[in-house]
Amino acid sequence: MIIQKDNLRVEQRTGERLGTSTKLLEESQMHGKAKVFARVALRPGSLAPLHKHEGSFEAFYILAGKGLVDDNGVQAEVTVGDVVFTDDGESHSITNVGENDLEYIALVINT
Repeated sequence: MIIQKDNLRVEQRTGERLGTSTKLLEESQMHGKAKVFARVALRPGSLAPLHKHEGSFEAFYILAGKGLVDDNGVQAEVTVGDVVFTDDGESHSITNVGENDLEYIALVINT
């Protein structure tokens, strides 16, 4: 199956998560194995707030920009090519600390 970019669902996010989330696959297409496979763009100063994964793990692959990750209370800067991994039972957040959009692939897999 090929899904053309014009057929991908793009969610416009507001508030602290200002930006977009482009669903690369819908949850129903992942047969209960995963929750999210998306390309996320956070505007400067925006964030994905701190949250804990229970019953899933998440990986980010940074495509563009600069972010500050809270990885279970440890803060680290991330940039193009970096991977953030948050295992089941762990917590994380990511904030765009750059001047341009922070773009990354987000993948949430059920455990």
